[in-house]
Amino acid sequence: MAACYQGFDPAAYLQYNYTPPRADFTRRDSTVCWKLGCLHRAFAEGLLVDVGSGPTLYQVLSGCEAFERLVLTDFLEVNRRELRRWLQDQGDGSLDWTPYLQHVCQLEGRGVSAWTEKAARLRAVVSDVLPVDVHCPQPLAPGSLPSPGADCLVSCFCLESVSPDLEAFTRALGHIGGLLRPQGHLLLIGALGESFYLGGPGVQIPVVPLDEAQVCGSLRESGYTLIRMEVYTLPPDMRVGVDDVSGIFFVKARKE
Repeated sequence: MAACYQGFDPAAYLQYNYTPPRADFTRRDSTVCWKLGCLHRAFAEGLLVDVGSGPTLYQVLSGCEAFERLVLTDFLEVNRRELRRWLQDQGDGSLDWTPYLQHVCQLEGRGVSAWTEKAARLRAVVSDVLPVDVHCPQPLAPGSLPSPGADCLVSCFCLESVSPDLEAFTRALGHIGGLLRPQGHLLLIGALGESFYLGGPGVQIPVVPLDEAQVCGSLRESGYTLIRMEVYTLPPDMRVGVDDVSGIFFVKARKE
């Protein structure tokens, strides 16, 4: 799987998935609006760790208001570099996150002009951008997190897209559970029925094609209790050829 990601292009990936039509903020049924709504409703207080951030920030825009400390992680240095560039406000990144910030401000009942405050808040609470390997029993370097672990993990489109099969996906769920305190929460967004996605021009990355029953079974086997599951079916015009995903799941689960 590591070899598959050698040609990953953050700018291309962001263009494929985080621009219209999938990121059309005038449509409530656009893919990104659905994901942001799920995340907005789910966060609580404490330490938040984002597992496999990629080059994206949308998944922590709600969480940055509720948590005093936020840790971003990714396997690829090119993605960690992309995140640091935005966090350090080093000019233009590969994607303008302003519409995302404005949309989440609206979800929170604030005016769109509050997006600058949210951007400042996010930059203030992110304490680290760390390497992670979900296939290691200890995905982060020792001492990266305080004991007894994070209060909440969020992970979006990571585990199924870095695992060669369902068994590896399930093991990865167990590994990241080691980062979470007992009774802490996992917020998981992932693809349903997807066998590949494009990580850059000509870079086709394999994905474990999951269904809802497999996701629930893997969570159970890895020591989580499912609290809520929501499913989004992609409208035809959201199937833009950069993957073969048929749906997206959102899970809130608790570590036992």
